[in-house]
Amino acid sequence: MAVSQDLHATFLKRPSTIAYMARAFLPSPGLKRTRGFPPIRVIWKNARVGRQELSSFLRLTGLPLGQGMPLLFPHVFGFRLQMALLTHHAFPMPVWGALQIRNHLLQHRPIQADDSLELETRVAGQRVLEKGAEVDLYTAVRAENELAWESLTTFYYRGRFGGQGAPSPLARPPEISGEEIARWQATGGSGWRFGDLTGDFNGIHWSSWYARAFGFRRAFHHPQRVLGQCLARLPAAGAAPTQRLDAWLKGAGLLQFRSGPARGQRARRNRLRAVPGRERPPRNHRSMERGNRR
Repeated sequence: MAVSQDLHATFLKRPSTIAYMARAFLPSPGLKRTRGFPPIRVIWKNARVGRQELSSFLRLTGLPLGQGMPLLFPHVFGFRLQMALLTHHAFPMPVWGALQIRNHLLQHRPIQADDSLELETRVAGQRVLEKGAEVDLYTAVRAENELAWESLTTFYYRGRFGGQGAPSPLARPPEISGEEIARWQATGGSGWRFGDLTGDFNGIHWSSWYARAFGFRRAFHHPQRVLGQCLARLPAAGAAPTQRLDAWLKGAGLLQFRSGPARGQRARRNRLRAVPGRERPPRNHRSMERGNRR
């Protein structure tokens, strides 16, 4: 790993889970001391997807392979880069307090399993709210030197951090209406296996004893796995090269989302009880990044 200007890091191989999970136990400087989230940027060059990890993802979510990787897979594969950023020594808050509350994914073109990838994650926005603070992490995936996929992931930290600002324009989820089209009970016992895909081995996903210590009733699935199972039960999005997914996490294992083509046809609005809808999402992540700075 090469580090420049203290806030930029470049990985020439897969970020080490042991290294960033070890950093997670070090003291964090605190948001009030740093007066905000610094502009940390991390890059992972020459990334390659293992066929075994892609197969494991498909098996745990029930999603098909299709013409390329599923829209959700780059988010799962690249999550370890977000973990590396969230445990960076200059990041002001401990990763243990981070709650993933929103995901906005945009695919420009399908990514093939044998593509050479470059991933970049950086702090793109932040805001102090009445009872906490939010930080937006923007991720770009380039396949064969072409921008193929983007995302904006928002994490929330509980606490009092000073003057309250305006909420994100992306904070409000779409209203839900319509008939239920799917209901199921997710099987347990695979939190560690899915953590191996994301690089997120937080005990709240595999130990009920640990989860109860943080105020949860029991261990619960990674949000990405629940979201994948929801998508697997919806009508197929087809072979559209551009696709869009927006998800709002409402609690442990509960989420609300809309999905569909990035342009053209109507998007579907859904939650765990997958429901059709009409709202069309914004066209690109550049508008999201500008909106989150308001």
